[in-house]
Amino acid sequence: MSDSHGPPKEFTVRAVVLGLLIGTLLCYTNLYFGLQTGWVSMMSLQSALIGFLLSRVLASSLTPRENVVVQTTAVATGTMALAAGFVGIIPALGLLNIDQDGIPPIHLSWPASLAWSFAIAYYGILISPPIRKQVIIKEKLPFPSGTATAQLIAVLHKLPPPTEPNTSLGEYSPVATNEGHFEDHDIVAGEPLDQTSLHLSQSWRPLTWSLVLSALITLLAYFFPVVFSIPLFGTYLAREWLWTFSPSLSYIGQGIIMGFPTTISMALGMVVGWAILSPLAKLEGWAPGPVGDMTTGSRGWILWVSLAIMCADSIVSLLPVVAEFATSVARGWTLHETHNDTDDLEVEVPERLVPLQWVLWGTATSVTLGTIVLWTIFGDEGIKPWASLLGYAIGGLLSILAVRALGETDLNPVSGLGKISQLIFAVVQPSNVVANLIAGGVAEAGAQQAGDLMQDLKTGHLIGASPRAQFYGQLIGSTFSIFVTTTAYNIYTKAYEIPGPSFPTPTAYIWLNLARLLRDGSLPEKSGLFMTFFAVASGLVSATKVYCAGGQSKVTKYIPSGVAFAIGFLNTPSFTLARLIGGAIEAAWRTHQKSKGRDGGITLVVVASGFVLGEGVVSIITLVLRSCGIGVWSCWGCGHELCSGCPGS
Repeated sequence: MSDSHGPPKEFTVRAVVLGLLIGTLLCYTNLYFGLQTGWVSMMSLQSALIGFLLSRVLASSLTPRENVVVQTTAVATGTMALAAGFVGIIPALGLLNIDQDGIPPIHLSWPASLAWSFAIAYYGILISPPIRKQVIIKEKLPFPSGTATAQLIAVLHKLPPPTEPNTSLGEYSPVATNEGHFEDHDIVAGEPLDQTSLHLSQSWRPLTWSLVLSALITLLAYFFPVVFSIPLFGTYLAREWLWTFSPSLSYIGQGIIMGFPTTISMALGMVVGWAILSPLAKLEGWAPGPVGDMTTGSRGWILWVSLAIMCADSIVSLLPVVAEFATSVARGWTLHETHNDTDDLEVEVPERLVPLQWVLWGTATSVTLGTIVLWTIFGDEGIKPWASLLGYAIGGLLSILAVRALGETDLNPVSGLGKISQLIFAVVQPSNVVANLIAGGVAEAGAQQAGDLMQDLKTGHLIGASPRAQFYGQLIGSTFSIFVTTTAYNIYTKAYEIPGPSFPTPTAYIWLNLARLLRDGSLPEKSGLFMTFFAVASGLVSATKVYCAGGQSKVTKYIPSGVAFAIGFLNTPSFTLARLIGGAIEAAWRTHQKSKGRDGGITLVVVASGFVLGEGVVSIITLVLRSCGIGVWSCWGCGHELCSGCPGS
């Protein structure tokens, strides 16, 4: 907040309220998609766009800095489903059983889930301000998505392209006025935005019709489930091998946002996993159960291969980051040195920064209370207090790696970092599956929050928003989201079987499988051989990609993404096929626009956002319908028995 002689106010009631409203929608959307496929998105660009459009409709246009607070608050609110483990860790605890794990399933009550969320909701936020000074102010890491969002906000508010501020202390302009050019900071199709590419009326129309169309199709699929489970390749392949097609516009929209290279990587994984390895495991008797069974079926069998690919890709991708971090330390990067060097470059006045005392006291309080809460919920048999403290410490170190990886590559390897924490806790608290899962959850929460929120701080840095205002927005958004996410998950578990046909929660099985493997070393038959082969192959591909990226090679974008390839194993073909269509649309649109000498603007990302949000809105409606006992109207066409909601599915 500032006086009448200072810069415009940015931490305002309308900015926070808009951020919370948008973030709540994103929270439900992320929980819905996360439980289905494990996919969660920070949606910062979409939040800034929707916030701008809503403010114009309400005849109270936001300032650029207010828009930064809107999208910062929305992101903090919308990503709690992943940060608090509701799409992975919490469902994994519910999959425990006496025979395999020696303990019964752990189903957290609403108060316990609330306490768990409070225990891990603030760690990543509190450690972000000190990291910001190093990676954004001193090293000026690009943070492509954060930079792209700043570029979008500049377009929306008719500002010059944002560049790194170079003003002196106390004379901070809203954005730099010199022309800047952003290369490889993808919005859609990897193209920079055109300053004339957006008009309000031209944005509302595609956003509205795409959202309504997606919502109507989703509602139709709720009452007639076959709509989202079409046996495109025949009933036999659908029933026996899970090859169906879901014409979900939301997943097509996700494919557009992901881009063609990523969706191609996922499609390659789908072919290898579901067309080659799944039938091989089934026919050879390595996975004798039904194909869709996560324990004895080939779907569970290929999850192990997916796990190996993810771990190998994440570890190799992190090696340059670790090496650079170690080099910085070896050169004498101490807190004192960082303070002196970075303050010389800091463009903000102290009143707009987050004080170090807040960080220290807040972190100490958060970790202390979090440790007590975890011990209260899970007891000594779950995770011991000293182990919780160690988990927070490991999470802090891994968060730094996550931030650096995201800043340099635009990829936050949270799943891989969580697995690293699991590996460490296999030594710290051996044979304890619960402690292993909790430690992984703490590391994932810190890495995810610190990384994604750093993107927002990069946006604010380029637009000239106050880091303290963003910090407030992050705290408010995360606190509000604790109640929203916990309540939503509690309602989902009462309305649906989780895991179940509608929400298989594949990432929960990944977490639990690794914890069990680290406890007793037991693997499904022959899976170890394939895990080794694909881990080595994934590591080599990832190393090649890292090497080419370091040399700014143009072939980098043609090298498959290991994580995206693994997700092709993780999800059934129906979701991947829809995303591939979206990726193909993105590529065709980009080619068409280039042929006309245009960059494409943000029209396609507006449509894609509408597709994703449309299904997210209806997910709230269908959740209410299911809770009220209103279900499927007709199971016509569901002969393959894979339609969610139909008897026998």
